[in-house]
Amino acid sequence: MRLHFKSFDLQLKDTFKISHESRDVQPTLIVKLEDGIHTGYGEAAATRYYGVTVEGMVNAIKKVQPLVNNNIDCSPEELWKITHPQLKNNPFAQCALDMAMHDLEGKRRGLPLYKMWNLDTGNIPVTSYTIGLDTIEEMLRKINAFPWPVYKIKMGSPEDLKIVKELRKVTNAVFRVDANAAWTVEEAIENSRVLKHLNVQFIEQPLHPEDVEGMKKLYKASALPLIADESCLKEEDVEKCAGFFHGINIKLTKCGGITPARRMINQARKSGLKVMIGCMTESTVGISAIAHLAPLLDYVDMDGALLLKNDIAEGVTITDGKVHFPTRNGTGVKLLDL
Repeated sequence: MRLHFKSFDLQLKDTFKISHESRDVQPTLIVKLEDGIHTGYGEAAATRYYGVTVEGMVNAIKKVQPLVNNNIDCSPEELWKITHPQLKNNPFAQCALDMAMHDLEGKRRGLPLYKMWNLDTGNIPVTSYTIGLDTIEEMLRKINAFPWPVYKIKMGSPEDLKIVKELRKVTNAVFRVDANAAWTVEEAIENSRVLKHLNVQFIEQPLHPEDVEGMKKLYKASALPLIADESCLKEEDVEKCAGFFHGINIKLTKCGGITPARRMINQARKSGLKVMIGCMTESTVGISAIAHLAPLLDYVDMDGALLLKNDIAEGVTITDGKVHFPTRNGTGVKLLDL
């Protein structure tokens, strides 16, 4: 068994802005896992907000390399369980390893992941395309330059409602609003009433994740459904969101990979929550893994590779919000010869 690491600085088409940061380049880690016959690929993007670096992920995975070597013939779920005690404090690293192991397993079995899980790809939700927080003029330019059926609009400025009103003038597409925990309870209640009349489908993470009392009040008063993001990072958070949110947004990197994400989906269904999977700014390696889970979802946000100037891989493609799977096994990913 051989384990390799490759880091890339993904160049974005436009500066990506949210309420707490902006960036033009996204560092990401690609994990390559070989068993002597097949090769699996996984990805996790570094993020300053969560204190995650490429170097830190590499070091974490190297510490469990003996466990990986000794258990390479296990299923992805078994390997996740074996390595989790040492990787539980670095879910981004665990995600990259788990994704690579799933890709490897699919190739071993000669099946794409969705077939390995007996999923029907005939009714996959349309993916949204993110419009980062910016001046109104710049956000209008981005929408006009990239016609799409569903947009996620990043919020977190004093002009939030004005932004949505102006964007609505140029498109009839569905809007989803992501406040990135930037609003107060009072702002969120009032904004929900206005946004409902602007054909906004739901509001993602309106309040700070620690504002539990605020979410109780908002849940009762909001005119729109509320989707948890920062409030639902890992498996034990799912049950806590019932009664405070109408749905959850799962991020593979934040929860530790495909293995726990599938469990979170099942738990959310039992709790009566809608389910979405979102992405970081990542390449087609990570996006392709998300796509195989799409048949299980109500909503999906996997536009990461669409935001890049130059991708580093081939795999699942997205056209007008619709997913197209390649005729390859595992996640379907093939690294480009860069």
